[in-house]
Amino acid sequence: MSRRTAKVAEAVREVVATTILFGLKDPRVKNVTVLWADAAPDLKSVKVFISVRGEPRHAVLAMHGLESARGFIQHQIAVQLDLRYTPVLQFVLDPGAKLAAETSAVLREAMAQTAASTAEGAADAADVAANPEERDLSALAGNETEPPMPEPPMPEQRFSGETGETPEVWAAPSGGTAADHQDDPGAEPSAVPR
Repeated sequence: MSRRTAKVAEAVREVVATTILFGLKDPRVKNVTVLWADAAPDLKSVKVFISVRGEPRHAVLAMHGLESARGFIQHQIAVQLDLRYTPVLQFVLDPGAKLAAETSAVLREAMAQTAASTAEGAADAADVAANPEERDLSALAGNETEPPMPEPPMPEQRFSGETGETPEVWAAPSGGTAADHQDDPGAEPSAVPR
């Protein structure tokens, strides 16, 4: 879009908005907001994007009213703007503003619910702090921030046979390790009970 086209589109938007606000007496055209305008490169036609607050039937009524008043609005553009051609207007209902308003309302409601639940949590924490003897530890157990530590593994116990006896453990004689004397057939094992 060229600079001239953008300037003409903005001027048309201003004239249309002023005419709708102060010049139209049609009761169907109310709660209408002129959002923006898009002019064709030859400036012979302009799409005017509008938003209508209220129920969908209000939007339908407003669109019918604007279509009926299109000639009057185009005449106002011809009188107020010095253009070679008076652009033909096409009104387009833009649901973006309505969706943005609905989304904003949903977000405000969600933030209010979050604030209310946070306030309830703070009130509960204040009650617990005021009455520590009434503290319910089972309720607090679910609010752990760190996972519980795993239990250390138990040492394996080896049983010889089905008698349940513990096997002998080979102790290393002084001056070496058990591995050094394990292959020595003459080494005397010393039994150390567990």
